[in-house]
Amino acid sequence: MKKFLTTAFLFTLAVAAFAQVPGAPAPGIFEGKFLAHIALAIAAAGCGMAQGKAVVAACEGIARNPQAAGNIRTTMIIGLALIEALVIYVLVAAFAVK
Repeated sequence: MKKFLTTAFLFTLAVAAFAQVPGAPAPGIFEGKFLAHIALAIAAAGCGMAQGKAVVAACEGIARNPQAAGNIRTTMIIGLALIEALVIYVLVAAFAVK
């Protein structure tokens, strides 16, 4: 099921990306920023999954060794900030596209 959903998602992106006519004005509200918005959506989804995995790993580490909770928590917060920074970079790039 996971392979099917992944394939369907990638096919949907490919159809949307290649359906645009080169040189023609973008229809609707996109105004030429369609691919930037798709990139932002993918980055946000990847960020959410990565942050979820980081929190799960930190919780498991704290459950196995409660004495190291402070170090694990500090490292997790720094990692979450770096993961979130990647999405912010994509957001800035999406705003930069004109």
